[in-house]
Amino acid sequence: MQSNKTCPLVEQYLGYLVVIKGRSENTVKEYRTDLLMFFSFVMASRNKPITSKIFVEVDLEFIKAITLNDMFTFIAYCQTELHASAGTRARKIVSIRQFWKYLKTKAHLIDNNIAEELETPKLPKRIPKYLSLEESVRLLIQCEESPRDHGIITIFLNCALRLSELASLNIDQVDNEVISVVGKGNKERRIYLTPAAKKSINKWIQIRNSFDIPTSAHCLFQETTGG
Repeated sequence: MQSNKTCPLVEQYLGYLVVIKGRSENTVKEYRTDLLMFFSFVMASRNKPITSKIFVEVDLEFIKAITLNDMFTFIAYCQTELHASAGTRARKIVSIRQFWKYLKTKAHLIDNNIAEELETPKLPKRIPKYLSLEESVRLLIQCEESPRDHGIITIFLNCALRLSELASLNIDQVDNEVISVVGKGNKERRIYLTPAAKKSINKWIQIRNSFDIPTSAHCLFQETTGG
């Protein structure tokens, strides 16, 4: 799960997120990217280029020398130079704040969490985008020739799953009436199937079972040569 560029203290923190907090691979990847980007910025601002891909320069002494102003300057840089959206800047702030919180309250490596003063930008409220009934029906009609695609679209329209949740959905998570979904934070929830979703899934499972799929392949929407 590690990238080419890493930092020992960051990896220690990310390991805690995976093992103890049950964070997803995507979340861990985002935290790593944000933190290493921040450290790179701070080192560049102090004319200390990174000489190693493992960020050995980012030790505890270096972290203790980081100021709240460094954090504000970094977020300002993301806004003015990188034109990062409010949502992206907010995520980077959360990444920094949670790392500093871990260093103080869990690892007990620092005495003062300066990142507590780092505020997230106000996020604009947007009306969710959704398909109209006519668009939904048209989409279902267009994928009728592929029971697999039809099942995927039907679940999206009827069960409100995230893409990652659907992609990781295994066949043993489906019974006749409900599907058990493991979402963000490794939290499990049960979703009752609508008649349309039940019909579409059952049709796909019958076709799926007719293919020579390895028993080790548990993915509900397993790709097949004939699906």
